This record gives sequence, structure tokens and C-alpha cells, in this order.
Amino acid sequence: MRHWILLGGFLTAGLAAPGQPANNLAFELASLREDVRLLTQRVGELNLTVEQLNRENSSLQAKANQSYVTIEQLNKSITDINRSMQSALADQKRDVLQQVAGQLERMGKQTNAALDALAKNQSTRPAVQTQFNNDFPKQGVNYTVASGDTLSGIAQKHGASVQDITNANKISDPRSIQVGQTLFIPQRK
Repeated sequence: MRHWILLGGFLTAGLAAPGQPANNLAFELASLREDVRLLTQRVGELNLTVEQLNRENSSLQAKANQSYVTIEQLNKSITDINRSMQSALADQKRDVLQQVAGQLERMGKQTNAALDALAKNQSTRPAVQTQFNNDFPKQGVNYTVASGDTLSGIAQKHGASVQDITNANKISDPRSIQVGQTLFIPQRK
């Protein structure tokens, strides 16, 4: 199962692979951001070129009687430049997206491997056996767990100890009590 995190506008894997520090992932992300910054800079340069061509076009129109290039030729040149600029940008975008997709796929595989390793480690651990003590008062009351109850709150309310309640009800995890569950509350005289 893959887990992803949205970080700084980029989708990135939530875990580093075993043996690969998170700094490498941060470095790869920083590299991608630098690529995007360079692309943005290149687009700005190309926009300046288009603006310069537009100024030259205006200048040529002003000098219509001394025209070296017809307006139609200039417009065709601008169209050709725009087309090549769009093509170059599309190629750069495709390359960046392929790199990002490859990195995401690698990070996904690393994340899955890490999750599989974690699941394997958890499934091979032996269950912890909780030892219960029978040294608790055998007299007491039954109590039905209500919303918001905690074992310590129930013990305090009834003047009992958490340990006695835990032993009497064989509760291995005090956080596992559930609303509606009936507990025996031992009470000392």
C-alpha cells in the first residue's frame, strides 16, 4: 500500500527507503524545484524575445517607406518563433514530468519495501503475555463503561485501584476499554 505526502506542491513518498537518508529525497526535491525555476527563467527570456520582436515590428511599421521586411514576413517569423518556443517548452515539460514520475515510482517502491519490512517485523514479534495477579478484593460492584471514561477515572470514582481493576478484568491494555463494556470494580473495605 503506498503512502504519499503533499510537500511544497509536489507529491512525494512518505518514507525513505531503509539505508537512504531523508536528506537524499530532500536533495532530489530541491533539484526538481531548481529545474522548475530554470524553466520559469527560460520562459521569461523567451517572453522578452517576443516583446523585442514586437517592438521591432512596430519600428518597421513606422518606417513603412524604408521597409526591409514586410509585416507579413515579420508576423510569420513571430509565429515560427512562438511555435518553436512552445515545442521546446513542451519537450522540457515532458522531460521534467518523466523524471518526476521515475523518482515517484522509485520512492513508491522504496516506501512499499519499507512498509513491507515493518509489517514483517510486526508479524514476527511474539505476543507479549500479560501476567495478572489474583491478589485483588473479590467483593465489589459491576460498572458499565460510559463515553469519556478512563480506567483511572473509574478507579478514582469507586475508590479502587487501577491495578485491582486490571487484574480482576484481565485488561492487558488500559486504553482498550470500550463504551458499554461491563467491568468488575473490586472494593477494599
